Amino acid sequence: MIIAIDGPAASGKGTLARKLAARFGLPHLDTGLLYRATARALLDADQPLDNAAAAVAAARGLALTEFEEQRLRGREMGEAASVVAAIPAVRETLVEAQRRFARRIGGAVLDGRDIGTVICPEADAKIFVTASPQMRAQRRALELARSGEDVSFNEVLADILRRDERDSSRAVAPLRAAPDAALLDTTALDIAGAFTAALALVEAARARLHATD
Repeated sequence: MIIAIDGPAASGKGTLARKLAARFGLPHLDTGLLYRATARALLDADQPLDNAAAAVAAARGLALTEFEEQRLRGREMGEAASVVAAIPAVRETLVEAQRRFARRIGGAVLDGRDIGTVICPEADAKIFVTASPQMRAQRRALELARSGEDVSFNEVLADILRRDERDSSRAVAPLRAAPDAALLDTTALDIAGAFTAALALVEAARARLHATD
């Protein structure tokens, strides 16, 4: 079973993907980390984030599951990843690696912004997770505060809106819900409530699959 979880920044898609992977005993790939790791490699090499050739070389050198996540989190890396992800050649470089992960025996759970539309359009269950920009900014601001970053709500909201615009308007694999994706708005839901809703959507998808077997 392949489960595709898409959505904008701080919608809760990563948390839901991890919990669904644990529930069904499936491997999980946070595809956003691929772009964060690519951006991190460029920053470490003092290369500009829009250097397409350097970004492609960095993407080709990634190992899908060996990330120093602590160095890839935070406001700076989220913004940098969004810049790198808009480079068509970088996305092309990483597509096949993500598809290979999804084709693992037994399936996988992948979360990102183009899983249901580009990476795994054949996914058995597709969920597009969203929430209001204000709620997403509130969640991200709290997350950053817990990690020691001193940033205001208004700054985080501006970052969220800027990333939404960049991710939705890029030429290749823009952020959008697949036509057959189930929409899950987490604005008014806590983690437990969002997981219950997501699990119900996956179970419904599984039931439809079994009905056609």
